[in-house]
Amino acid sequence: MSFFISDAWAEAAPAVAPGGLKMMDLGMFVLIFIVFYFMLIRPQMKRAKEHKKLIEALAKNDEVVTSGGLLGKITRVDESFIAIEIASGVEIKVQRSAVTSVVPKGTYKS
Repeated sequence: MSFFISDAWAEAAPAVAPGGLKMMDLGMFVLIFIVFYFMLIRPQMKRAKEHKKLIEALAKNDEVVTSGGLLGKITRVDESFIAIEIASGVEIKVQRSAVTSVVPKGTYKS
């Protein structure tokens, strides 16, 4: 039956480069990590630090925009929640971390 089916022979394993991981390969890994750090990790850490500072500095009568897009004036400040007046007589309670930015005074009324 070997006339129709040819025999399969295993090939020799490829030779492994001596020394394993080369310095050039290690240098490329380090270079890629440095690029990721300066382009992705560092800017994100900077943004998080600025947002934390903004959240800690919130005070009564500040005009803010929430992550949901609501614009209002802060009426009460608690440890983890703030009350925002979004219309005359309409007040909502949101987490402090939901505030994305503080807008200039007078923006809320205009």
